[in-house]
Amino acid sequence: MFVIKLGPAGSSGLGTLEGIKFVKEKELQAMEVEFVRGVKMRNELAKQCGKVARDLGIELSIHAPYYINLASEDMQKRKDSVKRILDSCERGHHLGVTNIIFHAAYYGKYPKEKVHGIVRDATVDMQEYIKKKRWKVKLAPETTGKVSQWGELDEIMKLVKETRCSFCVDFAHIYARNRGIIDYKKVFDKLETLKLKHLQCHFSNIKYGLKGERMHLVLDHKPPFEPLAKEILKRKINTTIISESPITWKDSIKMRKIFEKLGYKF
Repeated sequence: MFVIKLGPAGSSGLGTLEGIKFVKEKELQAMEVEFVRGVKMRNELAKQCGKVARDLGIELSIHAPYYINLASEDMQKRKDSVKRILDSCERGHHLGVTNIIFHAAYYGKYPKEKVHGIVRDATVDMQEYIKKKRWKVKLAPETTGKVSQWGELDEIMKLVKETRCSFCVDFAHIYARNRGIIDYKKVFDKLETLKLKHLQCHFSNIKYGLKGERMHLVLDHKPPFEPLAKEILKRKINTTIISESPITWKDSIKMRKIFEKLGYKF
């Protein structure tokens, strides 16, 4: 039996510990811990939160800080980016997290292939460090929503094949990057070449422009969620979907109701 887990990005302002309990109260199954403004959580708190999450059956993931560019022309910024990711990995180990999600890089003045090579080499180096530390986490670069960012679906998949890292598919970002076009069937046809055991996702509605993503929206706009839910049920893939809308937990509940309408029982 495949499993679908839903939940919010962030703790709805309650703090991580209370946020985990809140997610359980709302009959959701997952939560993304947001380090987007910086990694400020102490390891002891991470251990405490991880235990509560395990006891309540809540699956956790981490979103690393936004201030990351592994392909910056400034080498110090590259080093700082690596540190932010690895700091997230350390907390993730104590939280019991598997996926450390991040936006990897911007193209800047470099050709796309050069940026991909830089991201790949940085990923390999970080994986070696993670292995040395015996942290039980996986790097999970995310599909990005701006055309200036490295992180097209094909780039992510290429990196996965090269490094065996994990990844996160943000369907809203794919939609925005392609200026209002997404074919869920084609996306899953591609993803299934990776022989998925589990798919980590983000979803929200989104506003876009010529340069891609502009802002996340509540679940009353586009892209539509129900066709995605149908595709997941059809493929029977273990899937975690984190809501990144302005009303994260409320939209997670909306997603749950759509799945239930389609016959899935949580």
